[in-house]
Amino acid sequence: MTSGSPLRRACLGTVGVLVVFGAAQLAMWAARVDPVIFPLPSVVLGSAADLISSGMFWTSVLETLGVWAEAMAISVAIAVPAGLLLGSLPRAEHAVRPVIEFLRPIPSVVLVPLVLLIVQDDTKTEVAVIVFAAVWPILINTVYGLGEVDPVAKQTLRSFGFGPVAVAGRVSLPSAAPFIATGVRIAASVAFVVAVAAELIGSGMSGIGSYLTQVATSGTGGVTPVLAVAVWSGVLGLVINAVFVGAERRAFRWHHMLVRS
Repeated sequence: MTSGSPLRRACLGTVGVLVVFGAAQLAMWAARVDPVIFPLPSVVLGSAADLISSGMFWTSVLETLGVWAEAMAISVAIAVPAGLLLGSLPRAEHAVRPVIEFLRPIPSVVLVPLVLLIVQDDTKTEVAVIVFAAVWPILINTVYGLGEVDPVAKQTLRSFGFGPVAVAGRVSLPSAAPFIATGVRIAASVAFVVAVAAELIGSGMSGIGSYLTQVATSGTGGVTPVLAVAVWSGVLGLVINAVFVGAERRAFRWHHMLVRS
C-alpha cells in the first residue's frame, strides 16, 4: 500500500476523524458541557444511527438528490458548451469575464425569493438556484482547460485540412476534459450544499433542508436530532465528492500520471 494510495488516504482520514471525535468527547466531559445546549458527540452519532430506520428522512434525502441531479445535468449542459465557445474565442472571453466575475460571487440562496416570484414553482426555483451556483466552476474550468491545449497539436490538425469543429472535437475537447471533470466535481459539492440551504429557507420546498427545519421546530429532542441530520448531510456530501473523485481518476488516469511526473 503506497503512501498515496486511496486505501491509505481513507485509513488516515478515518484515524483523523476518530482522534477528533475522541478529543471532543473527552474535552466536553472534562468541561462538563450542558448536554442540552451541546450534546456529546457519541449522543449525536447515536441519533444519526437512529435516522437509518426513518423512512421520512430517506424520502427527504431522495428528494434532495433528485433535484441535485437535475440541476447538475442542466449545469453541465449550459456550462460546457459556453466554456468551449468562450475558450475558443479569447476576445469574447475577455469581454464576458467582468460579467462572470460580477455574478459568480453572488450567494445563490439570496436569489430564492426573487426566483420564486418569477417562476412560482418550488422545485423549479430550487433547480434554478442550484444551477446558478454550480455553473461557474464548470464554465471557468472549461475555459481554463481550453487555454492549456497544446497549440502545436491544433495547428498540426489544421495543416492536414481539418476544420474548426474537427479540431475542437479531436484535440481541444479531449485535452480539456480533465479540467472539465474537475469543474464538475467541484460543482457537484457546491450544488449539494446549495440544495440543502435552499430547502432550509424555502417554505414550500421538500428535502433534507425542509426535514431539518421540521426537526428544529418540532421541539422534540432539542439540538441532538438537528446535529444528527447535519452529520448525515456531511456524510452525503463526502460520498458525492468521493464518487466524482473516483470517476475522475478512472477516466483520466493518464492525466494524473502526467501531473505527478
